[in-house]
Amino acid sequence: QVQLVESGGGLVQAGGSLRLSCTASGRTLSSYVMGWFRQAPGKERESVAVISPNGGTTLYVDSVKGRFTISRDNAKNTVYLQMNSLKPEDTAVYYCVADLFEFRLGMKPDYWGQGTQVTVSS
Repeated sequence: QVQLVESGGGLVQAGGSLRLSCTASGRTLSSYVMGWFRQAPGKERESVAVISPNGGTTLYVDSVKGRFTISRDNAKNTVYLQMNSLKPEDTAVYYCVADLFEFRLGMKPDYWGQGTQVTVSS
């Protein structure tokens, strides 16, 4: 089993930045595809970014390209989501996910964190 714990969410003004962190316990993350999903009120859950096990390849949904950066530090068992130029439409609960096999946006992960709220005010 993998336990994922997110941190770093909060309230920020439009144009600001936040960095989300996700730390895992139970297993080493170095073999897992990691990603971030988000869910805004009244909307379906959306896959935002994915990173390969060695960190060499990343994928982003079009709406965050050029603004968000996913990265990982396997030695620390941690994955990050740096979010810049935040917009009100980025407001959502952000979830960290892990999967052993799938490397694609919209993957169906094996493990989910509990989520962290990001609120962007206009």
